[in-house]
Amino acid sequence: MSGARVQIVVDGTHSSTATIALSYAERIVQSFGSQWTAAVQPTLDLRERVWFNPNLVSRDYNVPAVIGSIILLVCLLLTSLAVLREREIGTLEQLMVSPLTRFELILGKTIPFVIIGLIDVAAVTAVALFWFHVPLVGHFALLMLASLLYVLSALGIGLLVSTISATQQEAFMTSFLVFMPMLLLSGFMFPVSSMPAWFEWLTLLNPMRHFIERSYVRYF
Repeated sequence: MSGARVQIVVDGTHSSTATIALSYAERIVQSFGSQWTAAVQPTLDLRERVWFNPNLVSRDYNVPAVIGSIILLVCLLLTSLAVLREREIGTLEQLMVSPLTRFELILGKTIPFVIIGLIDVAAVTAVALFWFHVPLVGHFALLMLASLLYVLSALGIGLLVSTISATQQEAFMTSFLVFMPMLLLSGFMFPVSSMPAWFEWLTLLNPMRHFIERSYVRYF
């Protein structure tokens, strides 16, 4: 009797569950085959076929996520040290007694970093498109508009860190303390769908998740 073929289709969205289920299925098939053979252990010829992203081109997913994390980290570090630098060198008191309002002071600290952030976005986008050949789906103008919102969100978080920190070292460490949860809850390392329900709701507050999923270079 010729060998039979068994197809096992596994959804890899939940990678840990899929791996365990696939291992159980292989053992069941092997146990069933051993019952129909006397002394010869059945041989399994496993042939995997990937339906989603069949070419396994990981750069189309990893490069945009890495770019999003780099932009977030740069914006956090730029603005988290902005106000503290003025406070440590003693010029913050001079700014407070000047005719400048609080809004004008924050605006003056933010606009240069917005320009730097957008320049970084344009530079890393060019690297992603022309060096890594990541496909761009959509209009470049909409990408830059979405990137502007993302940069403003990151700069706002950095300014918050700058106002609550006492020293530049504290602001530097606090920036990384904020950066790591945002990175882990962005869907870059772990799928959001595999997280607990309350974590999924928490990720909605993370601008990096929206930037990676909806705004940046995507592969279909």
